[in-house]
Amino acid sequence: MGTPDFAACSLQKLIDEGFDIAGVFCQPDRPRDRGHKLVPCAVKQTAQAAGLPVYQPDKLRDGTALSILRDLAPDLIAVVAYGKLIPDDILALPRYGCVNVHGSLLPKYRGSAPIQRAVLAGDDVTGVTTMYLSSGMDEGDMIYRAETPIGEKETSGALFDRLAPMGAALLVKTLRDIEAGTAPREPQDPAQATYAPPLSKEESPIDWTRPARMVCKHIYGMQPWPCAAAELGGTSFKVFAAEATGHTTGKAPGTVLGAGKDGIEVACGGGRSVRITELQAAGGKRMAAGAYLLGHPMEV
Repeated sequence: MGTPDFAACSLQKLIDEGFDIAGVFCQPDRPRDRGHKLVPCAVKQTAQAAGLPVYQPDKLRDGTALSILRDLAPDLIAVVAYGKLIPDDILALPRYGCVNVHGSLLPKYRGSAPIQRAVLAGDDVTGVTTMYLSSGMDEGDMIYRAETPIGEKETSGALFDRLAPMGAALLVKTLRDIEAGTAPREPQDPAQATYAPPLSKEESPIDWTRPARMVCKHIYGMQPWPCAAAELGGTSFKVFAAEATGHTTGKAPGTVLGAGKDGIEVACGGGRSVRITELQAAGGKRMAAGAYLLGHPMEV
């Protein structure tokens, strides 16, 4: 059971490893782009390419999904970024239970945006966790965890791409060990739990009162969506890349300190600054900040 690219990676790995997949559940096709054409999700595309039966129920609590699953009679259900909470009657159906791949080191960052929140928080390390699903959101007993460092300029999108195959490999190990009866089971410590709510466009504007490193982390954490935003020199921008300069300044946060071939230097909290190196003006193209300034000088 899964929907986006992150989940499709796990499905493909299970296919490649020869698991007997009774069926695949994913979210209904959604309209996309200006034409509002219905587009199948990544998991559906992967399943269809492998000739697997696909089910796309609107709801999981009206008995339809439960009836399908009873007919399929799975030994185990693997859930990866499905996008719906699994009701108790489905959780209780397979004899080996339901397992989940989650994009954080639980119990940290329970919820729907664990990867983005780890980058936004400036964490040095994150990872993936496999766990048994329970009725609470991401509260089930942990099975395995795998860690990886977060690059200083790594975007949430790039981290997604790295964690997806890590999660897929960990899922295979988890299922093999459950089958062999050797999989561990570790309850989560609720006192250590934190939550990762979904991102919103309201979070896009850069808060220049924050320290330089955290301004940069905001810029990288908000990609690919909804992107960091700022108004500089009277123009609105999406901001894609920046670096802490190490410079000190007495200017108010948000003040443009310099604008030239290396980018746009802006004062931040703590008396330091960042240099924006890649941006996109409203209605324009994404480009290097220095290239943009060649045709659009900015007052300092």
